[in-house]
Amino acid sequence: MSEPTLLVASNRGPLSFVESDDGSLLPSRGGGGLVSGLSGLGASDSQQVVWVCAALTDGDRAAARQAPGGRLDRAGHDTAGTAVRMLDIDPTTFHRAYNAIANSTLWFIHHLLYATPTAPNFDAGFRREWASYVAYNRAFAEALAEDAAEGAKVLVQDYHLTLLPRQLRDLRPDLRIAHFSHTPWAPVDYFRLLPADVARDTLLGMLGADHAGFHSPRWARAFAACCAEVLGAEIGGDDDMNVSYAGRTTHLGVHPLGVDAESLRARAHEDDVESRVTALRRKLEDRQAIIRVDRTELSKNIGRGLLAYRELLRRYPQWLGKVTHLASAYPSRHDLPEYREYTAHVQRLAADIEDEFGTDDWRPLILTVTDDYARSLALYRVGDVLLVNPVRDGMNLVAKEVPVLSEDGCVVVLSTEAGVADEFGDDALLVNPFDISGTADALHAALSMSGDERRDRTVRLAAASTALPPARWLSDQLDAI
Repeated sequence: MSEPTLLVASNRGPLSFVESDDGSLLPSRGGGGLVSGLSGLGASDSQQVVWVCAALTDGDRAAARQAPGGRLDRAGHDTAGTAVRMLDIDPTTFHRAYNAIANSTLWFIHHLLYATPTAPNFDAGFRREWASYVAYNRAFAEALAEDAAEGAKVLVQDYHLTLLPRQLRDLRPDLRIAHFSHTPWAPVDYFRLLPADVARDTLLGMLGADHAGFHSPRWARAFAACCAEVLGAEIGGDDDMNVSYAGRTTHLGVHPLGVDAESLRARAHEDDVESRVTALRRKLEDRQAIIRVDRTELSKNIGRGLLAYRELLRRYPQWLGKVTHLASAYPSRHDLPEYREYTAHVQRLAADIEDEFGTDDWRPLILTVTDDYARSLALYRVGDVLLVNPVRDGMNLVAKEVPVLSEDGCVVVLSTEAGVADEFGDDALLVNPFDISGTADALHAALSMSGDERRDRTVRLAAASTALPPARWLSDQLDAI
């Protein structure tokens, strides 16, 4: 293969491997909007594409070691026309970079999750972890610099790789680099919880890109404010979307990732989903369904959502026996103790609600703590009300997927702190994610809404949700560089 003219860098790649009983490696294709979008950017006569990612599992590491230089397309694997280079990073370095820094520091900073009387504590252990994060980003920079053709374009994805744009620019100043943040960006006063040098290096890493993309104007403005206050950078251009520092200018862009409606609808009508829809409708009978689908992730605010549902049943007893809350909260990051305890907390709350309100012929709440994508799609189709109440969220694709699949209209009760709230506006019922009583009132209003209004809102939300599907989302960023 000739040198790539387009490269994508992300922690998780489009292939994953498990080792079978006979020792062979079984690949599966990755899911998600990024993989779907990249499928339209495969190799052609004018463009060679490579996706650089980390080996995440034992199977991934074995595959990377067997492939020449970790280049899986050269080892006989089907990569759909896109070359994949999987980096076998030292497991200790990876753990510190991924779990300790990306998921336990940067994620907490951008989602405002710290209980500041006791955390964070930036000590000598943190400095070892930060050094691993630097090394993890550098491994990507060196691989990209080695593979990229002269003047190639590079799309860097998310908070795992905030240092990469600058590191790569130092190695290959000829490249055109874009970075996209799928998370929110912290306001400047909260961002300054980071040690001063770490805060500076994080911002400087991002400013190594020619273009920095975000899901929401709020997150772009917050990033610019951090650059101005922490670095003394100059903010200018149309809508203050240029950040200039040390002789370079990075343009900020807003690219709110949307849904590929055609492929989503096709998947949602396959046999495994149809069977689950039938079972759910039998279970619901003539009751309305409040649905939610989330990872058991601290920022998703599942606990307060359950408290709001409990308050709904206490303050609006007319809904007793007439509504069921179908909640899918599948496990997330269970190698971190905070997440294991949070999952247990959610399960305890659910049990308390069932004990308080359940009767012989009515289950008020059905909580499923498993990763069952077919069941999630079935919930999308049968739901009357969707509750999405994160403390903070870069976008939230569930809020966009449900209106596309809803069969009879679904009211979206939505946190103001989700990036998607910027697009949904008054067509959703917006709530303060900390206001349990306000969320209970919004659930009551949603359940009481007429069918015609519910369907009209859903049509408008579906149009907003599909405005920037994954392939166009990626191409817009390519156009920007």
